[in-house]
Amino acid sequence: MRAEGKQTSRRRFLKTMGTAVVTFPAVSAHAGMHHFAETSNTVYHDAVHPANEPFGIGKGIFPGRVVWVHNPEATNENCVSNAFGHAWFAEENNNQNVIDQMLSDALQNISGQADDSSAWEAIFKYHNRARGKGKVAYSSGEKIFIKINATSSWSGNINPDDLSIVKNKWYGISETSPHLILALLRQLVNVVGVAQQDIYIGDPIHHIYKHCYDLWHPEFPDIHYLDHNGWADREKVIPSETAIVKYSDRGTVLREGTWSDATAGAPVTEDHLYTIFEEAEYLLNVPTLKAHKHAGITLFAKNHFGSQTRNDAKHLHNGLVAPEKDNPRRQGYGLYRVQVDLLGYGLLGGKTLIYLLDALWTSDYEIKKPVKWMMEPFNNDWTSSLFVSFDPVAIESVAFDFLRSEFTVARGLNTYPQMEGVDDYLHQAADSANWPQGIVYDPKDEGTPLESLGAHEHWNNAVDKKYSRNLGTGEGIELLHVSQNTRVDEKESTPVNDFSLAQNYPNPFNASTTIQYSLSATSHIEISIFNVRGQKVKSLVDSEKSPGTFRAVWDGRLWNGVVAPSGVYIYKMTVTSPGGRTFQKVKEMILMK
Repeated sequence: MRAEGKQTSRRRFLKTMGTAVVTFPAVSAHAGMHHFAETSNTVYHDAVHPANEPFGIGKGIFPGRVVWVHNPEATNENCVSNAFGHAWFAEENNNQNVIDQMLSDALQNISGQADDSSAWEAIFKYHNRARGKGKVAYSSGEKIFIKINATSSWSGNINPDDLSIVKNKWYGISETSPHLILALLRQLVNVVGVAQQDIYIGDPIHHIYKHCYDLWHPEFPDIHYLDHNGWADREKVIPSETAIVKYSDRGTVLREGTWSDATAGAPVTEDHLYTIFEEAEYLLNVPTLKAHKHAGITLFAKNHFGSQTRNDAKHLHNGLVAPEKDNPRRQGYGLYRVQVDLLGYGLLGGKTLIYLLDALWTSDYEIKKPVKWMMEPFNNDWTSSLFVSFDPVAIESVAFDFLRSEFTVARGLNTYPQMEGVDDYLHQAADSANWPQGIVYDPKDEGTPLESLGAHEHWNNAVDKKYSRNLGTGEGIELLHVSQNTRVDEKESTPVNDFSLAQNYPNPFNASTTIQYSLSATSHIEISIFNVRGQKVKSLVDSEKSPGTFRAVWDGRLWNGVVAPSGVYIYKMTVTSPGGRTFQKVKEMILMK
């Protein structure tokens, strides 16, 4: 029996345009030597979420802060992501120096420090104080476990050079980047001073790929490389007798299940973890930014489906939105969500030092090759990003906004993030007022309910990407964007008298509208129109301008000359100074036919 959701004034409900599912014909990739055919796409109609309505309690040195570092130079734009021998994870497709710098920038911005050493000291002190250990830094001998995502490395297929592997469809799917992990290992060993023998790495339910091992092991031979079965000279993980997470539905929702029927079998009330979760003092959970056919999105919470000791995680799927493929029977809000237990459990979320999200190579489906993104600022390139936060709810909320804004009906790929209730677990993790009737989240089953795990809200729009702390309107999330050019917060701008962007007139408009702008110094100017999903639909200006006041006119037509549909549009002015620094201003307008 499933616990029904209660209605409260605090709950934020998803507004949808329907949940019809549409499948498109399969498309095969042909570039390169070996590829797998894409499966038919599953499409849910685009959902609309209320903007800038924060709730929960922000976590971190800067509460609710999420740092986003984006640098297109991190990845090879010409990469064919699953070309045999030249896939996305090959060294030729990853700029290690750039990725090292991206992680350094992220650490400094999340901690407010000017160098990496000071950043790590602040990170450890904040985490230890939050755990009740006192404001203390890392101590020699403390163990650190890096939990990666290696979804496709089952059945021993750990060697990508084996031709038998590329004959199946798992070759080249999007998973934790080996180059980001190398950057992390360099930070821990060379900056923090953690002894190699005190670092453990792996995805306990799976294996470590050969290409990962071959990248990490030569530089760090004394790290413990964990494997589900101990194959290929890796260390076999050991199930724990005492590390037990007790699911808060208490057997009313989760079942043993099958892949076709998640309701089948005996009730599930608990899972054992591996001994590494007890032995490690700190956990670094490094998932990949991806959509998911059962959960809608797969991030930090979902990555812990691989932390329990069963051979698979199908027994946990009944706690998700779509327990069986393309059957979102548990969509909606106020239902038991297993992700809340995993984020809140002391040996998992409780030990997580910092949340590091790999968004270098991302996808619309958990077992699919990386795809290029169309939304701003990616513009038909790889995402080439990483995200860092102390706040698990805030960083998953930001990641959800990126995924739902990119994978829309218009994008033409799977739209799993549009399922109703994908962010239900974030609502519940943020505020107990959103818990289902009869459910008390207490994964230790010790009579101590979870407190707020972080702040949740949705951004104002997919172009501006502002949250309540960015806008100064609330105490929810702050998204700090570190760009390749400035390496400072994108919300910083030049003095107001350097350039200006006026509200379009008329507004709303029918046939055409005029945008006035001015600048006091010669600069390169771009003015572009975007839809609310962050997709560029028209470029109005892209040229160097001398000081003065100018006007640009939009005739309400798209790139192809077709009249744009009625709705809200966003226009953005980007000013690039002769020295290469960029500044932006964004406004909204309404087209009414």
